[in-house]
Amino acid sequence: MKLVSNTLLDEMTAKAAASPRRRAHHNLHTSPSDPVQRFVIVAQSDTYIRPHRHLTKSELCTVVRGRFEVVVFDADGTITERTVVGEGTPNIAYELPAQTWHTLLTLTDGAAFVEVKEGPYDPTTAAEFARWAPEEGQSTADFQRWIKTAPVGARVPSLS
Repeated sequence: MKLVSNTLLDEMTAKAAASPRRRAHHNLHTSPSDPVQRFVIVAQSDTYIRPHRHLTKSELCTVVRGRFEVVVFDADGTITERTVVGEGTPNIAYELPAQTWHTLLTLTDGAAFVEVKEGPYDPTTAAEFARWAPEEGQSTADFQRWIKTAPVGARVPSLS
């Protein structure tokens, strides 16, 4: 039996705080070839998760600590939905269909979720990143400031 304990989440929170990406992953599946991919992600509130979509797979996430905001976009980078999930909200999980552009904003340090996706995992096709959002490692501060407050219907400002 595999357990997701508070001790594990505390250890992952420490790893996320020390990570340049400001998040940590813990696989529950044993191999990238497993037909169901299951893992825990813990993130700090200043992490940047580049907007992306999964072309052939849906994604189910259950928040087990803290809060996240799921931001959904159309293909041109217009926000179509914003939903807060986790502690203190009516929502504890979300499922996105394949081909849905999205990102997560971590609203509390050490927030954690369990994600389940169809396998096998292939890094070359796992996600398509939005051309209208900055790459990880680039300057993301302006984008992150914008996305935290942009209302539904707002379109991502130009990256140039």
